Amino acid sequence: MSIIETITIDHVPADHAVHVAFFKDVQNAAFLHSQLLARNPDFEYSLIDASVAVSRTHILAAAFKAVTAKVDGSLKTPNVHSELVASLSSANNIAEAYRRYGISPSSKDVIAVKVVGPSPSNFHSVEDVENHLKEHFQGNPVPFTDESIATSTDWAKVRKYYKLNGLAWLDAIKDEAGKPTIKDKHRNLHRKGLYHLAAPSSLLTTYPASHLFRFASS
Repeated sequence: MSIIETITIDHVPADHAVHVAFFKDVQNAAFLHSQLLARNPDFEYSLIDASVAVSRTHILAAAFKAVTAKVDGSLKTPNVHSELVASLSSANNIAEAYRRYGISPSSKDVIAVKVVGPSPSNFHSVEDVENHLKEHFQGNPVPFTDESIATSTDWAKVRKYYKLNGLAWLDAIKDEAGKPTIKDKHRNLHRKGLYHLAAPSSLLTTYPASHLFRFASS
């Protein structure tokens, strides 16, 4: 069974593919982080600390923005993968975005995203990407689902980074035992506009938040 999900994103050129893998209990985060710092082209991925992810849509909204910037020639970072990590931030401080949303030596759960395009230098087959991940990522692959992501989300970080503390509507969501309901929280974050942070303003004026991004898995 493949550890990768290949995702088609609406409004992104068909010659670009987004491959996503999710690893829990990663044992070699320090090594992976060092490869990014060294700008090793073999490790050109968006490596996201899953503790700051709240859903698939959260990550794929950032992927949409990054790929669009690449196609438009408006990247603010060295490549589409670093752009994706930076796009998770609501601020313009790129270095801070890397620290907050990207992998760190202490990361335990990691979402790896590989964007491939039409140019020969950027082409990697699904098999190439999967084999490289299996060889170099020491972790347990799990499905890239909202349910899997919810088990990694650190809501204290999410609240801090997105300035969500003190929002009554978020605090009020409880399950039957009186505890916060993760599924309802990320649904309401979507409805209230958290994912707008990663969306281009031109689309925000056209589509409501609940219909802005539609995804189909292949």
